[in-house]
Amino acid sequence: MFEKLKSLFSSGEDTRPEAAHEVHLVAAAVLLIEAARLDDHFDDRERQRIAVLLVKRFDISGETAEALFEAAHAKHEQSVEIFSFTNVIKNKFDEDQRIEMIEMLWEVVYADNVLDAYEANLLRRVTGLLHVTDRQSGEARKRVRQKLGLGPEA
Repeated sequence: MFEKLKSLFSSGEDTRPEAAHEVHLVAAAVLLIEAARLDDHFDDRERQRIAVLLVKRFDISGETAEALFEAAHAKHEQSVEIFSFTNVIKNKFDEDQRIEMIEMLWEVVYADNVLDAYEANLLRRVTGLLHVTDRQSGEARKRVRQKLGLGPEA
């Protein structure tokens, strides 16, 4: 799986039918990594949260999630923008899946129990780029805060 993921980004666009699904996974993982790294504090807690979210959301093994993380991390290091990743998700995920992606991003930014201004800005931008409403993003945020035991915002 890792070799297939790696090949997607090293040899140009892969036209195999199964490659389209892998591109979705990589795009989602890159956005999660971006959210985790924005506050200049990327630790094992955030990395583990990303792995759990990938396993749970995409029904993949821990080993596959690790390979996906490594491929996405390499892609993230090469990229200077998020539009191409949000565009893949916007075009291939249905509305419920896009809202779930926003919820996953909220989980990553709250992994350290603190919402940084840069993280909040990223979520606002990604929400718009994924054609998710502010209300839907706010509801996703509330669900995540409740799930993580953070309580309502002051």
